[in-house]
Amino acid sequence: MSEIVGVTFPVPKEYMSRFFDDGKTVFIKPATVFKDLRAGMKLVFYQSHEDTGYVGEATIKRIVIADDPLAFFATYGDAVFLTRDEVTAYQSEQEKWQGLRVRKGEAKKRPWLALELEDIRRYERPEKPERFVPVGGKYLRN
Repeated sequence: MSEIVGVTFPVPKEYMSRFFDDGKTVFIKPATVFKDLRAGMKLVFYQSHEDTGYVGEATIKRIVIADDPLAFFATYGDAVFLTRDEVTAYQSEQEKWQGLRVRKGEAKKRPWLALELEDIRRYERPEKPERFVPVGGKYLRN
């Protein structure tokens, strides 16, 4: 089996410039693909919605898991690529869908992942991935 060298997650095009132009250095999302991630691995940005493809990469400096994504703002402040309001809106959207997924008992609350990034760089042109990048992301292997 090939070695995991990083991860890719889809980011809508309208948010991508926050990493390349606005100096945001912390990527957050519900924790899906993360158990095999380590500091020093790559995050490759997959631009979704339009002009899709890999548009840049960064090195993962630190990985933090938290139950409450708003806690990341206490740690990282303005470095988080989403605003507080965007995270709150996302959470309320997820809660609306949660009821549809739960058959019996309590919904399992998913923790959130923060990737502190360094050496962020944009590619000259988007690169098409060999395979589809799902919403939850996927590991990159060499």
